[in-house]
Amino acid sequence: MRGRAIKLSAARRLVGDLMRFSIKVPRVTVQRQMNVGPLLQARMAQHDRSSWTVLFLKGYALLARETPELRRAYVKLPRPHLFEYPASIASLAHEREHDGERVVLLSTIKGPEYRSLPELEASMRAARTRPIMEISEFRRALKMAHAPAPVRWLLMWLGLNIARQRARFFGTFQLSVYSGLGAESLNPLTPLTTLLNYGPIGEDGSVCVRIHYDHRVMDGANVARALMRFEEILNSVVATEVQELAQAGAVAGPAGSGTSA
Repeated sequence: MRGRAIKLSAARRLVGDLMRFSIKVPRVTVQRQMNVGPLLQARMAQHDRSSWTVLFLKGYALLARETPELRRAYVKLPRPHLFEYPASIASLAHEREHDGERVVLLSTIKGPEYRSLPELEASMRAARTRPIMEISEFRRALKMAHAPAPVRWLLMWLGLNIARQRARFFGTFQLSVYSGLGAESLNPLTPLTTLLNYGPIGEDGSVCVRIHYDHRVMDGANVARALMRFEEILNSVVATEVQELAQAGAVAGPAGSGTSA
């Protein structure tokens, strides 16, 4: 059959490079069926509802703050060892339009456990809407994608295996979801220690949540217990923050209306 050859774009080379290193990670998945009904009810009371991505991001960062294993990474320099970070750096996947192509680019948020939900929402909105070349992570990644393959692979290997640089350039955990499109990924790949994803959220708050983890860093029982605690955090600490935002919005709404009138 006749067809046409399509040159790999810079963004597709980036994905290929990430998969080159991700495929070497001994990754295992632990799944839990959760019910986030209390969080769902709190969110329904908001006038401007927080995105589910932000809610899960904040909850997972809080979970990592009290679960050291989720802040650890397996690195090879100067010798194979585990390195534990004092705080989390979230890596988020965004679909953007670049040079006529839909591409996936990664942004990072430092210390999401210490940021408010509106702050996290603003960071994510900026990564999704600002011009691509104005975002430092996007600009740096696309620039590196134009380097020869051996140079890219060497730089990425060093970045993943020098502990202090790893978190700075790649983050400590990744969040990647398609639940807004009514779908979920069953076997996502990442070079990081953990990747969190979840499926569509039911009207009763039921949702399937998965942590894909590097077995060199932790074991399945650790992750299973972490998922149990994650459900508690979502329905308590995160739900409380959402309730406070909803109450503040309800108070500000009438006041704002009175002022404008």
